[in-house]
Amino acid sequence: MSIDIFRDDALLDKSILVTGGGSGLGKEISKALAAKGAKVHICGRRPRVLEQAVAEISRAGGKPASYHVCDIRDADSVETMMEAIWAEGPLTGLVNNAAANFIAPTKDLSPRGFRAVTSTVMDGSFYVTLAAGKRWIAGGDKGSVVSNLVTWVWTGSAFVVPSAMAKTALHAMTMSLAVEWGKYGIRLNATAPGPFPTESAWEKLSPIPDARSSATRADSVPLGRYGTMPELQNLIVFLLSDGCDYLTGQTIAIDGGQHLAGPSTFADLGVLTDEQWRVAREAIQRASQRDKAQRATGA
Repeated sequence: MSIDIFRDDALLDKSILVTGGGSGLGKEISKALAAKGAKVHICGRRPRVLEQAVAEISRAGGKPASYHVCDIRDADSVETMMEAIWAEGPLTGLVNNAAANFIAPTKDLSPRGFRAVTSTVMDGSFYVTLAAGKRWIAGGDKGSVVSNLVTWVWTGSAFVVPSAMAKTALHAMTMSLAVEWGKYGIRLNATAPGPFPTESAWEKLSPIPDARSSATRADSVPLGRYGTMPELQNLIVFLLSDGCDYLTGQTIAIDGGQHLAGPSTFADLGVLTDEQWRVAREAIQRASQRDKAQRATGA
């Protein structure tokens, strides 16, 4: 069945979970889904942030959004969340959006720093996808999964190796499960956004304004600008709608052609001095400590 994705009710019959939906790209994606009529669920680790986000998302659509406090790195926590969601009714869609990232010379990475990224991006996204998928299969329901990736899944990227590894794993998951689960009517696709600035992410990817990588600069994009949120929202709405039932197993770049022009990775940070890396590391640590304090207070 085809559907006009530009209609306000394009997702009227959909129930969609957005991981990391309390802030940044996740919150903006959730607003767009709600505006198209979907029942939106979001999850994260900070109750107060989730409460505020739910209020904003609910105002964007006709149905009240719901939030679930969940650490997706913990498979048991994911199962508890999914049981609560399915008690209201099965999901029809999932957006794997929760992520973590920061720039660093790989030689300076600690195991803890590596796991801080990969446990959320790779493990968490897999746990949520599996929990939804097995319920769709058991119930004979169709489902659609969209994962937010990066263009580095095709090229790799220096100085963000944990993220490049984890996102590439999800790229492989998207292709693999599209084949394995296709017979159940479950589609898996992914987006690979270029630079769409959000405050929290940018603090950890561009901590030194005068030493910014081309990966985060608008002048490295052939279209000459950053992406705008409606552009990413439109793509994700399309992938979750009934307008593209024959599309599965694909990762779609939405980056203004940046990765085709070449400088879409952080490789050019190889010119940074040890002193510049020290300044960057301290700025990232301050941002991380602030995020940790906010989680501790639920802010």
